[in-house]
Amino acid sequence: MHGVDVLGYTAATCTTVAFIPQAWRVFRTGKTHDLSLAMFAIFTVGISLWLVYGLALQRGPIVFSNALTMILAGYILFMKLRE
Repeated sequence: MHGVDVLGYTAATCTTVAFIPQAWRVFRTGKTHDLSLAMFAIFTVGISLWLVYGLALQRGPIVFSNALTMILAGYILFMKLRE
């Protein structure tokens, strides 16, 4: 692993972990009324595109972070759409 990959994985960990408290709160309460549907829809599409980009480049940090973030953001979006 190159030094720049360590930087990438560190950044990926930070941005992915940032979604865990929100996803956990939605999981616990089932409430999403204070969250923006447009923001989570656009964000989830963007994360999906980053994931495809990372796969095309075969860059682990990009794939790792965006796959996990897509799961978390996708869950929140799913719950928001159910509301």
